[in-house]
Amino acid sequence: MSNLPEVGKKAPNFKLPATGDQTLALKDFKGQHLVIYFYPKDATPGCTTEGQNFRDLMAEFEAENCAILGVSRESIKSHERFKEKQSFPFDLLSDEDEVMCRAYDVIKLKKLYGKEYMGIERSTFLIDDKGKLRQEWRKVRVKGHVDEVLAAVQELNS
Repeated sequence: MSNLPEVGKKAPNFKLPATGDQTLALKDFKGQHLVIYFYPKDATPGCTTEGQNFRDLMAEFEAENCAILGVSRESIKSHERFKEKQSFPFDLLSDEDEVMCRAYDVIKLKKLYGKEYMGIERSTFLIDDKGKLRQEWRKVRVKGHVDEVLAAVQELNS
């Protein structure tokens, strides 16, 4: 039996270092919805656009009692620079040991310029205010994605 995240079941727990000199865990978000988006690398074009899209709709997410977290394997130092440069109003988690990435099954075989490597597949998870995984998006295409996630959050509240 696999331990993969399952929609309708409790979301995989996590506790990781985050920007702002803090450690964040799933339990810190009890009572509010949570969007966790996994992205490959700080300051790359797709990842920057995705983060900016979440940033630009932050007020709408907050209006729905929803927090946002970005997760990748970079160091906190790299995350702090990325967050500051893009004025992200949400925290970024550093998963250098891939513990959370593996719990959410986002480490996949990828190809770049003919080379194969293991990396983060862009993925987003929506967890409700009771800690249940309500929706997942895998192999995310950045364009239009954040609007889709926001619509799913709004649906949770309707």
